[in-house]
Amino acid sequence: MILASEECDAANEIMCVPSSVNELFELPFLGFINRTIILTILVAVVVGVLLYLGLRKRSLTPSKFELIIEGLVGFVRDQIAIGIVGKEHGLKYLPYLLSLFMFLLVGNLFAILPFLNFPVASRIGIPMFLAAITWVLFVTAGFKQQGFGYVRGLVWPAGVPVAIKPLVGVIELVSVFLVRPFSLAVRLFANLVAGHVMLTLLLVSGWVFISGQGGLAKIPIGFGWFTLGIGIYVFEILVAVLQAYIFTLLSAVYIQTSLEPEH
Repeated sequence: MILASEECDAANEIMCVPSSVNELFELPFLGFINRTIILTILVAVVVGVLLYLGLRKRSLTPSKFELIIEGLVGFVRDQIAIGIVGKEHGLKYLPYLLSLFMFLLVGNLFAILPFLNFPVASRIGIPMFLAAITWVLFVTAGFKQQGFGYVRGLVWPAGVPVAIKPLVGVIELVSVFLVRPFSLAVRLFANLVAGHVMLTLLLVSGWVFISGQGGLAKIPIGFGWFTLGIGIYVFEILVAVLQAYIFTLLSAVYIQTSLEPEH
């Protein structure tokens, strides 16, 4: 974006955009394989390598890298899989929850890596696909654990006054089967896009003003925007970790509520 801004007439153009937004994602020399596909594969490879190198040997004096990887695995196992789903079923869902957390963590951190600067979940197809997998898992878990009582428990919820059971039942049915996967995907997508757009606008506008394209009087403003952008840049690290945690945590909560509806 900063390189593209060099082709803009910042003094006379109110908005400077490429002729086609797809230019930001397409790689013409690779045909149908675009930037998102390549980065998604790269995230999967990085996660696989990190887990392999961090867990391949169990030594009495592990290195700092092994401690970090073991800490992440232990956190997902103890605090999310067992802590949320429960001791009886938690370990069965650990492979999915761990893969989900690591994929989102590495993919989100791509947003702040120089020369990449692209969180893979900022394309709506990725969060929708992950939310669809979570949806299939918790719906399957519900039917497997409760049979058709899973739907009956949603339509006619226990512990609710009879007069409002039909209304609550409709709300529960729509919430579980439609709202949960939709909100799960949109929450992740919106948070990553919002932060990335804000970061891009601050750094690009700061760069344009600092380079003198908007006039010498705007150079101090450029330094201000650029400094604020650096602050947002650090904040994006926290957002990347939090969003990976929230998506994984909610997936575990949805699975747990399908297995144990009384909660």
